[in-house]
Amino acid sequence: MLVLPVINCRDAETANANIKKAADFSNWVHIDISDGQFAPGKTWGDPSVLSGLKQQFPRMHFEIHLMVQEPEEAARSWMGAGADRVIIPLETMKDPGSVLNESRKYGTEIMLSISPSTPAENLIPYLSSFTAFQVLAVSPGPAGQKFQSGAIDKVRFIEKSRPTAVIEVDGGIDLDVCRSLGAAGATAVASATYIFSGPDPKRAYKELTSC
Repeated sequence: MLVLPVINCRDAETANANIKKAADFSNWVHIDISDGQFAPGKTWGDPSVLSGLKQQFPRMHFEIHLMVQEPEEAARSWMGAGADRVIIPLETMKDPGSVLNESRKYGTEIMLSISPSTPAENLIPYLSSFTAFQVLAVSPGPAGQKFQSGAIDKVRFIEKSRPTAVIEVDGGIDLDVCRSLGAAGATAVASATYIFSGPDPKRAYKELTSC
């Protein structure tokens, strides 16, 4: 299981500290970008600093999770800054063709995300054009929320409909949840609280990778 430590912070200092911690045991980080409209609470997120982070952590891959009302515009900024993967919410996406064209230009992977209240069937028109999908298992917003079990059925639906897709689940991840998701067909999980809230983030990360 690919495990992505989640950086969900309101200030650059905390974000940089957590990225530095994650670099000790992971070559991926997942950065939550919230505009305070699509999801409550505005988080740190500045594309202009990404090139510096990539120089500071040359082995690190950066996944940018956009929880915003204007994802196409934000995606272009992050792709131009060197993001390895950008996650777009289905609920506010207006022009998928434009996003995919831009992603090919920059060599960035695009992942399409659905919130807990969005039926998995809403993904059907996009299953052939996107190669990666994220199932949000909590409401868009702060870390520390409880996992919503309906995410497991969504993972099964995507895996059956698009067997070769990357399927990531974000929110409420612990070891038991991770195992259930792996059995359902998930290929990646994103975790903030389980990894960073305990005394040994590296150990928590390694536990999840065993799912």
